[in-house]
Amino acid sequence: MDRLHLMTVFVAVVENEGFASAARKLRLSPPAVSRAVSELETRLGVKLLHRTTRHLQITDAGQRYYKDAKQIVALSEEADDAVRGRNAIPKGLVRITASVLFGRLYVMDGLISYLKNYPEMQVDALFVDRVVNMLEEGIDVAIRIGELQDSSYKAIKVGAIRRVLCASTPYLKEHGYPKKPEDLADHRIILARGLSPSNELKFTDNGKTTSVRVNPFLTVSDNFSAEKAVLADMGISRFLSYQVADSLESGALKIILSEYEHPPVPVHVVHREGRYSSARTRSLIDWMVEHLRSQTSLN
Repeated sequence: MDRLHLMTVFVAVVENEGFASAARKLRLSPPAVSRAVSELETRLGVKLLHRTTRHLQITDAGQRYYKDAKQIVALSEEADDAVRGRNAIPKGLVRITASVLFGRLYVMDGLISYLKNYPEMQVDALFVDRVVNMLEEGIDVAIRIGELQDSSYKAIKVGAIRRVLCASTPYLKEHGYPKKPEDLADHRIILARGLSPSNELKFTDNGKTTSVRVNPFLTVSDNFSAEKAVLADMGISRFLSYQVADSLESGALKIILSEYEHPPVPVHVVHREGRYSSARTRSLIDWMVEHLRSQTSLN
């Protein structure tokens, strides 16, 4: 058999965690899939998979080979897309990642409209609050908040986000508006550990970074809980502006000490730049760039 075909079958078996599921994905018979993997192992002279009637386990050699084979298969598909031209109807699978809340609030609406417009596409969305290694986890597109560390990826800026201190109008009427960061010592502080891991809040004053140590009366693990407490007139907390965009727009929350904010952090659509431009990946990138740039809370 053709070596690229064998690689494609092997990658499908690993990603679908079985011969039968890979066969359905590739529209082949399970025996044909099994023969392809066996032939690949024979050609390589190594065992790629340990398989029993119930379990499938990839070997160390198989794991290393899988990473390389996946890139080769992807490059081949990108070359096919390039030959067909960008006017071809996007078809196939694209994987995208974003943080949980940002994905829920902004990315999902874009994906829903994208899939309605491109019904032959499939999207695998990974929403997690960690920086995903795009190469190791097979991610095609990522939405990243903050300065980018890895320059090997291509990035398109789609907006910016502020770090804002917020309180409700009833709380501010009762306790007064802080005029400088040091005034926070006289206020009730709600701390969300996800955004503020320590009890020191940092500010910018005339271009210099200053820190104010606070003694929170309530500490929570997530920003959603912190927002709920602030909306209940219980105190002041810090958020990323997109996390409380609806509450700010409705007037339920007010931003305070805005003149001491750090500069906004950028939002980028990041993708792995290959030798060829994949039509399906490019279609999702273009769609998400336009969708995110249309969000007033990000611009």
